[in-house]
Amino acid sequence: MLVFNLKLDNVMNYELDHQDIRDGVKQLCKDYPGEYWRKCDREQAYPKEFVQALTDSGYLSALIPEEYGGSGLTISAGAAILETIHHAGCNAAACHAQMYTMGTVLRHGSQAQKEQYLPRIAEGSLRLQAFGVTEPSSGTDTTALRTTAISAGENFIVNGQKIWTSRAEHSDLMLLLCRTIPRDQVKKRTEGLSVLLVDMRQCPEGTLTIRPIRTMMNHATTEVFFDDMPVPRTALIGDEGRGFRYILSGMNAERILIASECIGDAKWFIEKASAYASERSIFGRPIGQNQGVQFPIAKAYAQMRSAELMLREAIRLYEAGENPSEEANIAKMLAADASWAAGEACLQTHGGFGFAEEYDVERKYREARLYQVAPISTNLILSYVAEHVLGMPRSY
Repeated sequence: MLVFNLKLDNVMNYELDHQDIRDGVKQLCKDYPGEYWRKCDREQAYPKEFVQALTDSGYLSALIPEEYGGSGLTISAGAAILETIHHAGCNAAACHAQMYTMGTVLRHGSQAQKEQYLPRIAEGSLRLQAFGVTEPSSGTDTTALRTTAISAGENFIVNGQKIWTSRAEHSDLMLLLCRTIPRDQVKKRTEGLSVLLVDMRQCPEGTLTIRPIRTMMNHATTEVFFDDMPVPRTALIGDEGRGFRYILSGMNAERILIASECIGDAKWFIEKASAYASERSIFGRPIGQNQGVQFPIAKAYAQMRSAELMLREAIRLYEAGENPSEEANIAKMLAADASWAAGEACLQTHGGFGFAEEYDVERKYREARLYQVAPISTNLILSYVAEHVLGMPRSY
């Protein structure tokens, strides 16, 4: 097959924050080129070598306070790490959850829980990658979940099912949202839900079943079944019945970090498309000389820069201690739209070669599509803006 020697040097020369961190991550990613990711993709394999390298370099513990063995950096540093991973053509989905799930433990966990888990998460001997919230029957209607945790002496007994629980097979711990107080005993649907930090290594045989779900991209996602699974009461995060609030408190960070990945994907697509359009010559001229090829790429770049500016604002407000729900949600939506538009432009620019595995375009294209749906769909973000920002009646 014809393969072009594409020059993918960064053509976006505007100033970025945390340049030292970005340079370090970029250097690390060079050890994991397209061939590595294509092999993982073909085999639906977890990129354990890549995750271990990020762990050993301290990037996955960047947001953990120094007193617990982390770097104690702000969320802008985490965003820079994830953006750079995706900009380099790699995929942080195998490990990004640790950055925002550990925030629940940090903000709402007891001192004993922090001291027990955070240092080991920081050093890499313990992984917190699984986040059990979504269920088959409730989807994004989280308050309708059916997984229960019934108090029984020193334990909770958990029964139920979760779906789209990514990385459960590759995690030691799971943050699990379940109902500990029956619906008929609370005034609001959001009450009575609790968060448990489950050590899956200690679950008795037959009480926890993890089944992989094969998807259109290599995402290591699963469905999880709980059958009379005992969990110590000491695993309860914060106060019983307030779990929904604890999960919501971490959503802004999640939106910001996922948006950062989308920005990185968009940059990868734009650079790849620009380089190919400049080098691919048909009818005696580079195809990038044609406005029909140029304009979609240029428009995708404009979309990316716009999304990036909104993301910076969300980060600024978050680091100032404010609650940037509007900005974080809009940043995630705009960034997901930008990465998808860039993916479309890149694939179209490559023509038939875009569908060839060795160009990595089709792999990144499949990966980028996810963020129109997860971890929250574009439509739900629009519903949030309509109701909570513009004051319109709730639509669902």
